[in-house]
Amino acid sequence: MQDTGRKIIHVDCDCFYASVEIRENPDLRGRPVAVGGMPDQRGVIATCNYEARAFGIHSAMASAYARKLCPDLIILKPRFDLYKAVSREIHRIFADYTDLIEPLSLDEAYLDVTECDKCHGSGTLIAREIRARVKEATRITVSAGVASNKFLAKVASDWNKPDGLCVVTPDQIDDFVRQLPVRKLHGVGKATAARLKRMGVETCEDLRQFSLVDMTQYFGTFGSRLYELARGIDQRPVEVSWRRKSISVENTYDHDLPDIKAVQLQIPDLLDELRRRYEKIQREYAVSKRFVKIKFNDFTQTTLEELCALSEKELYSPDYFIKLATKAWERRKKPVRLLGVGFRLHDLKPPEAQAQLELFES
Repeated sequence: MQDTGRKIIHVDCDCFYASVEIRENPDLRGRPVAVGGMPDQRGVIATCNYEARAFGIHSAMASAYARKLCPDLIILKPRFDLYKAVSREIHRIFADYTDLIEPLSLDEAYLDVTECDKCHGSGTLIAREIRARVKEATRITVSAGVASNKFLAKVASDWNKPDGLCVVTPDQIDDFVRQLPVRKLHGVGKATAARLKRMGVETCEDLRQFSLVDMTQYFGTFGSRLYELARGIDQRPVEVSWRRKSISVENTYDHDLPDIKAVQLQIPDLLDELRRRYEKIQREYAVSKRFVKIKFNDFTQTTLEELCALSEKELYSPDYFIKLATKAWERRKKPVRLLGVGFRLHDLKPPEAQAQLELFES
């Protein structure tokens, strides 16, 4: 098992958007609350509180279906300016303990507090103090995981939610990881979990029965990653520089796009918005690929991408995106509820010049 000597904290706000809304309107406390799109507009749930989760509601669920599960569900439209302001407060607290902060979103981040001498240098005490300060300053709760690497810290932060703290000490790593379901491993989605289950693997202890050679043969380079995670090994540093990998525009339609012709007609409008967004950052990023994302009316989705030339004429040509969209649609040939277009990006800044991506930019 791995003891890196590092002290990593993963902090995750509890039902962040919903918690902020309940803070703003205490009358909502104790009632099922979700933040997201409206049911009559093909909206989806962004997050919900635990009262709503008791009905089986979760993020990315269609709002209309969520309302069927819980007729009394209160669905609020997102107020991102408000959430960003609260997130700034929380990050100012983080900065009192370390400069090594890797934000993953508005509501979660990794902190490397290895060199922090506050709280007697104890990662556990630092996490406890951060949680108390966030609660006092923002009146919302956060959960935290403390461990010697990012993988373990992130799993631990989810262990005692909500408003919880879980610490995995070096001598606990083996027992902690051994019992973990493989679906908890970073990068394991439904398809990989199903494949592992067919191999008789449901826990990390099961996974340890396979050698590194076996895992590489079965899963390629990802196999070696799985091999290490099943043993609690994660060498990734906390990355202060957090840069874009892609940029995209997507739209969920009030009514399904019934056929490929209807899909193709939507491409130019999406490209106009993509152009507007990319022009804001084109000095920092070059385009390497174009891609199309389609979510069908049965909620299955597919993404198709291709290398593209850098000339502006070809970059925004509807013809290329229409061809991609047509190929992607032919994989299912069903009505489409969501359509997106985007670019994969290459960072033009050298590593030493990269500044942390501003999570709070408009």
